[in-house]
Amino acid sequence: MTRKFGAKFLAATVTRALTITANITGRPLRAMMLTLPLLAQPGLAAAQNMFAPVAYVNDKVVTRYELDQRMQLLSTLGGGTSRQAALDALIEDRLKMEAADRIGFAITDEQIAQGIAEFASRGNLQPEQFLSLMARNGVSAQTVRDFLSVGLTWRDYVRGRFASKAQVSESEIDRALQENGPSGGLRVLLSELFLPARTPEEAAQSEALAKQIAANPSVAAFAAAATKYSVAPSRDKAGRMDWSAIGDLPPPLRAAVIGLKPGEISTPLSTGNAIGIFQLRSVAETDTPTPPADAIEYAAYYIAGGHSEAAMKRAAEVEAQVDTCDDLYGIAKGEPESVLQIDTLPVGQIPNDVALELAKLDPGEVSTALTRADGQTLVFLMMCGRSYAAKADADRDQIRNQLQSARLSALADSFLAEMRADATIVIP
Repeated sequence: MTRKFGAKFLAATVTRALTITANITGRPLRAMMLTLPLLAQPGLAAAQNMFAPVAYVNDKVVTRYELDQRMQLLSTLGGGTSRQAALDALIEDRLKMEAADRIGFAITDEQIAQGIAEFASRGNLQPEQFLSLMARNGVSAQTVRDFLSVGLTWRDYVRGRFASKAQVSESEIDRALQENGPSGGLRVLLSELFLPARTPEEAAQSEALAKQIAANPSVAAFAAAATKYSVAPSRDKAGRMDWSAIGDLPPPLRAAVIGLKPGEISTPLSTGNAIGIFQLRSVAETDTPTPPADAIEYAAYYIAGGHSEAAMKRAAEVEAQVDTCDDLYGIAKGEPESVLQIDTLPVGQIPNDVALELAKLDPGEVSTALTRADGQTLVFLMMCGRSYAAKADADRDQIRNQLQSARLSALADSFLAEMRADATIVIP
């Protein structure tokens, strides 16, 4: 719980604040108390104010000096933050150390020194060079030690407390290898526009229109054209697609998009009965490269009626009853075998229109954008899973460590949230 108090509360806690400040600075409390009568002098009051409390956390305090130091430290490291975020982090630091203190857990000076050395090595610096750099930017060596000490203490405390709850089974590793592609790498934010091409005459008209649209490549103009001309369901969203990993796009689209700059439009891509053009709206990078999927398992359940109201209603009923592709066997029971097709194919062998829809889906998700038989049959398309050549060769220990780290992080965050909810936190 967080409470705010004014000057009366501050006056009642000056002695307590000075006691804590004495502990921080190493100055005798008696000497600190002798300065009280002088606080009315503006200059001395300002000097003392740097050690004024900015938060009380149970029986611990966070000072203005620590808050200023934390913000300067983060700024020097290139990860600046807001004052409130820095204060929240310091409050959590107090809670973390309090939990460790309760069981007498502490790290050694050697561990802190090793932590500083590892931190410095990220910038190709020796520990002394790193601390000197911090000092030149107004960050004390003690601030650096405190920052790393809390991090190292909390890491080891969490491992000791939650290790038994964070065990990863072999089946979980198998699922991670089979079901999940890499989460990092290059991602793209696209808009799509599909024009009909069911006959040679229609295709020629659509190609001409695609050239006109590409000649005016602003995002607003493309969105307006998608809303007006596109035959894809995404026209209701002005053609906007969600973020997609570049490796999950079908090869023709991946090749068309990889050379684009934001705002540019791809060359037309044929899907058999339609022509698609794509506009790159944004690109994002993460640390881990995303390899292309080498095979995709997907299901196609065919429903008579195309995009009619009855067929779409049936598709919605089916979607409500299935969680995985295997569930579709039960849906199709008693129907001709031809109504359900579940395949695992190399990406290059999947029809373009199907591949484009699958690129938008995660395992278990469904699309009803496609039809067959000249629009008379609705394709209930479901993504079953992707396989990645790079992940097939992944080190199981690496996967285990990743899953265990994620589980430990979740348990630690939950425990910290409970401690914060139970703590008495006072913001003067």
